[in-house]
Amino acid sequence: MMNHREKVQVGIDVLEAEKFAPLAGRRVGLITNHSGLDSIGRRDTDVLRRAPNLQLVALFSPEHGISGDLDEKISSATDPSLGLPVYSLYGDTLRPTERMLDGIDALVFDLQDIGARFYTYVTTMAYAMEAAARKGISFYVLDRPNPLTGLSVQGPPMDKDLKCFTGYFPLPVRHGMTVGELAQMFNSENGIGADLHVIRMKGYRRDYWYDETGLAWVNPSPNIHNVTEALLYPGVAMVEGSDVSVGRGTGTPFELLGAPWVHAGELASYLEHRKIKGVRFVQADFTPQSDIFRNRRCHGVRIVLEDRYSLNSALLGIEIVSALYRLYPEDFNLQQTLHMVGSRKAVQAIKDGLDPKIIARQWQKDLDRFKKLRSKYLIY
Repeated sequence: MMNHREKVQVGIDVLEAEKFAPLAGRRVGLITNHSGLDSIGRRDTDVLRRAPNLQLVALFSPEHGISGDLDEKISSATDPSLGLPVYSLYGDTLRPTERMLDGIDALVFDLQDIGARFYTYVTTMAYAMEAAARKGISFYVLDRPNPLTGLSVQGPPMDKDLKCFTGYFPLPVRHGMTVGELAQMFNSENGIGADLHVIRMKGYRRDYWYDETGLAWVNPSPNIHNVTEALLYPGVAMVEGSDVSVGRGTGTPFELLGAPWVHAGELASYLEHRKIKGVRFVQADFTPQSDIFRNRRCHGVRIVLEDRYSLNSALLGIEIVSALYRLYPEDFNLQQTLHMVGSRKAVQAIKDGLDPKIIARQWQKDLDRFKKLRSKYLIY
């Protein structure tokens, strides 16, 4: 493990070291949740509240709420310890309204992303940037690590017309970017035109996994408990939306996959024979306590991560979707995976019975184009 001196300094640390100079004299709105901690574990709300030269006037919370533990639509409220309004951006509105932004002249974004296209925190960031640009409010991103490294870029870039809350920009499934880098890309490529400032990390390297940063792990949302689940998420979550449990409501979400209509031994054997680099499959039965198939016995597989360096999360997802469609065409609704897979071509190829490894080769050209675009916005 790293010693304390080598710990990555995240955006909030750097801002504090600069004595909050960029925000001097500003009335600040902070988009955050429980993951907004500095490198010694203090909440960004407390750090900014104590800053002498700015005024923290409002909080904004993303999906899962300010405490990061809710799996439902959330109402706006007041933070009892701070006496500040907490405006929910995952309730009646997904975007800051004019009224929410009254009396604010700087919006600060400080959330821990997971590194997958369909994780909604980056869409919340983009929507807030759009609202800030319309109102002429400066936007600051306090940068944080991509838990899955800033190197791996995997999967088909999303079809542009599938744009939605779980897909703001035509990113591949694993984009290999930090939130600061994404903010720069969105601002420029989508013509948002926000007065954007990225507070860069210090001591961060692109090849770091989250557990190599020296920072304490905080579950960024209720169903991602460690780096392993974060890495499996971009692949396994591709089947969400169809009638399959991905282990939500169990102790190991995204390490489990199944449904009452799956034959565990058959699926495990099929996927094991596919020889997918970095993982193996063991048959498993489980009963989710919440979410789809709550209190119903599911049969399927436990996905065991053996080598995180060789796993292509996106290929894993396509392999799983393809296996379920091939083995259970009557029960598995392939079309419902479209928004998570993000590519009509890939879904059609699965329908046509193409080998997943060939499907992955087909998206390589689009992925190379994305990598070229991405390179313009990399900070580290």
